[in-house]
Amino acid sequence: MRKPRDPSTPLGRAYDAELKALTDKARQLRLRKQSQLGELVMATGADALTAEELAGALLAIATTSDSATKEAWRKRGAAFFSGQASNTGSSAGGKPGGAAAGDDRTPPAAGTSGTQ
Repeated sequence: MRKPRDPSTPLGRAYDAELKALTDKARQLRLRKQSQLGELVMATGADALTAEELAGALLAIATTSDSATKEAWRKRGAAFFSGQASNTGSSAGGKPGGAAAGDDRTPPAAGTSGTQ
């Protein structure tokens, strides 16, 4: 059985400091990822969906095993990030965050697209 570390010793304090630093770094990374995912939802216009619709769509995506479908999604996402219009569902003017052709939803008002 291991001896418990003694926080009153220099080695014990160093261990505690390193553990705290790692915990803080992990927390920062989680918060950054959460923020980036929220920004992505807003940039794609998916924030217009209800939470239930968005969750349902994400669950369907997560359980899809068809590699051709995943590759089509990947290409569409790459086009979105590069600002190029894709063949289907291209955004207005080829700009990310614009309304897709035939989309009856109003695009976000200026200044509300999630960029700060």
